[in-house]
Amino acid sequence: MGRPVAAVVAALVVVLGPVAGPAAAEGSRREFTLRDERITESSGLTASQRHPGVYWTHNDSDDGPYVYGVEAATGRTVATLTLRGTKPRDVEAVALGPDHQLYLADIGDNFHGKWPEVWLYRFTEPEQLRDQTVQVTKYRVRYEDGPRDAEALLVHPVTGRVYIASKDQSGGHLYEGPESLASTGVNVFRPVGDVPWVTDGAFSPDGRRVVLRGYFWAKLYDWKDGALGAEKSVSVPFQRQGESVTFTADGAALLFGSEGKDSEVWRVPVPDAAPKPQPTPSPGTGPAGTPAPAPAPTATEQPTGPNHLGALLLAVAAGVALLLWRKGRTKS
Repeated sequence: MGRPVAAVVAALVVVLGPVAGPAAAEGSRREFTLRDERITESSGLTASQRHPGVYWTHNDSDDGPYVYGVEAATGRTVATLTLRGTKPRDVEAVALGPDHQLYLADIGDNFHGKWPEVWLYRFTEPEQLRDQTVQVTKYRVRYEDGPRDAEALLVHPVTGRVYIASKDQSGGHLYEGPESLASTGVNVFRPVGDVPWVTDGAFSPDGRRVVLRGYFWAKLYDWKDGALGAEKSVSVPFQRQGESVTFTADGAALLFGSEGKDSEVWRVPVPDAAPKPQPTPSPGTGPAGTPAPAPAPTATEQPTGPNHLGALLLAVAAGVALLLWRKGRTKS
């Protein structure tokens, strides 16, 4: 994560309060709140296909080898997965690929670009929602053009090909991994396109669209022949520290997450989305066979109108933080 920028943004949101509150497109709403006291730096988010209504998330650095399954209807954690034999360094993203394979990306570098290689961990999404230890496959990754900071992991839901979006104040790159990752040796990722300052990204469930987000913006791209195509801006909520984004399991909406204790996850409709039917839990039960919880708050319970003053102040804060950081780097 960009700590100098994030610190200023977080402080400004606290000071401004409602002025910098959530604001997004018509029909957006707060989907759920992360209630688990252990989840204070939610940095990645992906929708489960095996367990409708459950989302996988994780903390940033300094938490350990854990992935949490959160039930959207209540915001409670219904499964904690411990990755066997791993010691994450700076985990930044999680993504779901074909055949219920989850990928956890240990790719953060906090602007330094000093790690000669980063790591991906792959494991199978469990059939049962309970606390458990999972076996993982570790992949070593290097970028063709040298070390860099990154926070976004994308796994194509059909081909299984893995992509990473780097993060840089002057613009980053989208990196494509080998057709199949190798668990021995090093997997070299090569740049295949330019991207803005990205904190997360995801493929749509059908693999035809890509979403990328930063702290204050998001864009939808067409995906064709292994490349980003036409783009469309998407309204995003103003959050304490906008870190994560994913599609809902039916592809009808985007979910935007943030770091911080009791952080909120916001739902924004996807323009021109054509959702596909999804399996639902049995009547009267939740994803884990528990009594069905009360429905999530509706859009009418939350502010959805844009707040231009909040947007301007947040953008100014981010710009000042970047200038201060670059000035400090120059002196050092």
